[in-house]
Order: sequence, then C-alpha cells, then structure tokens
Amino acid sequence: MLRFTVTKSTRSARTGRLTLTHGSVETPVFMPCASLAVVKACPADLVAATGIEMLVCNAYHLWLRPGHEVVRELGGLHRFMGWEGAILTDSGGFQVFSLASPQNITEDGVAFRSHISGEALQLTAEKSVEIQNALGSDIAMVFDECAPYPSAHDYIQQSVERTLRWSERSQAAHANPQQALFGIVQGGVYADLRAYSAQRTVALGFDGYAIGGLSVGESKAEMLAALETVLPYLPESQPRYVMGVGTPLDILECAVRGVDMFDCVLPTRMARHGSLMTWDGPLKINRAEFAASPEPLDADCPCPTCRRYSRGFLRHLFACREPAAWTLLSLHNLTFYARFMAALRQALAEDKVEQLRERLSAWTRRERDEGDA
Repeated sequence: MLRFTVTKSTRSARTGRLTLTHGSVETPVFMPCASLAVVKACPADLVAATGIEMLVCNAYHLWLRPGHEVVRELGGLHRFMGWEGAILTDSGGFQVFSLASPQNITEDGVAFRSHISGEALQLTAEKSVEIQNALGSDIAMVFDECAPYPSAHDYIQQSVERTLRWSERSQAAHANPQQALFGIVQGGVYADLRAYSAQRTVALGFDGYAIGGLSVGESKAEMLAALETVLPYLPESQPRYVMGVGTPLDILECAVRGVDMFDCVLPTRMARHGSLMTWDGPLKINRAEFAASPEPLDADCPCPTCRRYSRGFLRHLFACREPAAWTLLSLHNLTFYARFMAALRQALAEDKVEQLRERLSAWTRRERDEGDA
C-alpha cells in the first residue's frame, strides 16, 4: 500500500506526505541504514525518539542472517526488530556486486560467495523479491545492477538493459499486496543512458522510482547532472528516491531539484569515528581540548546525549573504545538529521532555501577545503 501527496511545491522542489502500510512520513525524508535490522548500536525505541520516521534494511544481509523465513515466522521485519514505523528494504544488489566478479554476472543473476561463510550463492531478481516479500517491508526495491564508476558507455548500456529485464522479472515475482515496489533508474554519468533508463523504467509502471548508481565516486557536478537528466522523466505524482546520497549539502541540492527520499550510513558511521554533526560543521570528540570540558556537544540539541552528558565524558568513552560511545554519539547525529530534514521541509515550503544554505555554510567551507586538499 502506498499513497503519495504533494503538499507544497515551489519550482522543482516539493514537500509531501508518503502513506505506507506502517504509517505516514513527511517528505523529503531521510532513512538511516538498519542493514541488519538495527541501526548500528542504536535500539529501535531510541532511534524513534530522535525523530527518525523511516529506516532502510538490507535483503542480502537478512537473507544470510537470520534468514528471511525466520523473520517471517517471527512476525515480519517490523515485529522482529521492534520498529513501528515505515521500512524500505534494499534488494541486496549493491552488496552482491561488491562480492562478485564481472564474469559471474549473468542474465539469470549474480553468483558470489557469502562474506560470512564463503558458501557459493546466487541472487536473482526472483530471489531478491521473495526475500523482501517475506520480510514484509513497506517498500521493496527491484533487483538492479549498480555498475562501478567509472565504466565505459558500452558496459553501462548493457547494464541498463539487464536492469530493465530484471525489473520486469521483479514485478512478476512481487506477491505482497501490502508492500509497494519501486523501480530503479541506472545509467552511470551518461545522459543518454540515464534518460533511456528513466523512460523505460517508468513505462513498466512502479509505485515509486529510485535513482541508483550515484554517490559512487563521481564528482558532485556529475551527480547533479545525472539527477537533472532523470527527474523530468519521473512522474510528479509519485515519490522519487536517490539511493545512498546523504550529506546535508547533497540532500539539500537533490531536494531542491525534486527528490523526496534519501538514505545513507553517514550519521552512524561518522559517530563511530568520533565525528559529530552540528550546524557549525563536524565536531571531533577526540580533540584534547575536550578532555575536561563540562559543555554538551551542542547546547541547542534536544537529544539525550546533549541534555545529559558532557564533552569530557563522551571523549572519555570514545577514547576507551566503550561501545556506549557509539550509541550516544549516533543518537546525536540521528537527531541532527531529523532536525535538518524538518528544517529542509520548512525551507522548501516557505521558499527559504537560501537561508538554509547559509545556515549550512560551515559544511560548504568543509567540502571546499577537502576539495582543495
């Protein structure tokens, strides 16, 4: 079940409401990664308390452990992980392509070895959808090929055609009426292939459309050019999802062009490396000056980490490699993302995106400095 309503549009940008089997979310929406049915180091109730409304789980990982049939027997993914909100499941394609050799990618599917046991396995369009049907997510994704960057035009063209055939097979295999199914547009950085993939994917008719194969090594200019090529072909009445794009600046730039959904590992990955997200840019908790600091990470942040603990205490936990540090720092970053997305929705609705860009100026300087390094 899926219903999408645009609540406000200004030029290409829009805000909306996405209603799914397990509730409604306001868009643009950011979905943290819960690949193994948990956001790393963060129980579901604590994630919900940050303001996050929707998660992404991974079909490949849950197929291997504990097994999709086990999840089905335990009441489906929502009950299994204790999450009452919406869930999108990725097809597992990105993971298996990272494990497979090019010669093991055939029309049937992808042959590879489990990263856990070394067992020889094959993932096909039908198997990926079977797994996602059993998991019972609100949104499933078609099985697609995410080609590496850079790749030659001829290879990407063959990959796009294969993804289209796998998309048709995914449609035919999909058998959960409570679960929406999204198509995925590929095409690398080639405008002609992006346009072709978008037109053909839309012609197949899905509940929503994802743009895959971005943020995989290409420049920001190439990413935005590919996005601008695709978006005019995607129906305005259906949700649009850019896969794996997740810095605040990238989310803003994609949202002003009309994207509704985002996911990324960034907030929790940064936290595990001691990098905390603030409106003034990232704060490194391992800095010596914080050793005896009584200040919170961010005095304006409502998260439990900032309300209860000092920088000095958090630096101590991080220096000791205490797992509680990963939880507390991740909860802060997730809260930042939830607040940022709320600010983004408000800026889009009130046509005040430039003010939000200015508020993110520290992140702009950081990206510019890293680009010059």
